[in-house]
Amino acid sequence: MGSQDSHATDSTAPVSPLPTPVTRAGRDGLAAILARPEHALIALDFDGTLAPIVPDPDQARAHPDAVPALSALAPKVAAVAVVTGRPPGVAVRHGGFAGVPGLEHLVVLGHYGAERWDAATGTVAAPPPHPGVAAVRAELPGLLDRIGGLHGTWIEEKGRSVAVHTRRADDPQAAFEALREPLADLAGRHGLILEPGRMVLELRPPGMDKGVALLDCARDLGATSVLYAGDDLGDLPAYAAVDELRSDGVPGVLVCSGSTEVTEVSERADLVVDGPAGVVALLRNLAERLA
Repeated sequence: MGSQDSHATDSTAPVSPLPTPVTRAGRDGLAAILARPEHALIALDFDGTLAPIVPDPDQARAHPDAVPALSALAPKVAAVAVVTGRPPGVAVRHGGFAGVPGLEHLVVLGHYGAERWDAATGTVAAPPPHPGVAAVRAELPGLLDRIGGLHGTWIEEKGRSVAVHTRRADDPQAAFEALREPLADLAGRHGLILEPGRMVLELRPPGMDKGVALLDCARDLGATSVLYAGDDLGDLPAYAAVDELRSDGVPGVLVCSGSTEVTEVSERADLVVDGPAGVVALLRNLAERLA
């Protein structure tokens, strides 16, 4: 990968080499993006991919070089989409995406695609929330109190879903495992599903996943190639969507924002980079190559 120095985008600097995917499908996907970038969709997770993972998600912010890299790349491709479990407004604020030259056509597919923010209008389109989320929200504090011994766990309100974080618990992994079954039962009683992640368990409606969001976006766009970058279990449906697009003749690249916490993602990826800094370097290098 090229240097992470903020001056790497200087027009006088040499073009950094792109990393080579380890799979034939990934190499074909990258070649298709380079050949016809104007028909390529670049889709990215937010937390852990564009923004480093932090103990308090409210403090998560995009890597400082993410917006410059995206604004350099976006005008050269069909579309850039941020696909996240967060509410789109939160991702927009934490990412610093609004009002940025070059990102006029960025879309943020929040709540796993249930809500969509368009940079062109600055508006969010959203259907009514699932009633089970309000019921779970009401029961969850009492359930955590009854389980006990979970000091440091906390609830994140996400509007269309609710998440329980264990990263700040005395024993994060033990708390995570202790909560899986009771939270799965709670979700099921109210018509929701439980989605595990990196020291977080999210209760959300079925049918809300990044795979559905990515497929809809790619097909609406008529993309002839796609790159998706993610880091967590919630990104695996998006990986499956890229596989489905590949089976329909649309080449794609699966990128993992490397982490030792979730090996399932790196094992599925065509290309593993070194966390958000590596993702930013890849985006920047791709923009340079398409200049």
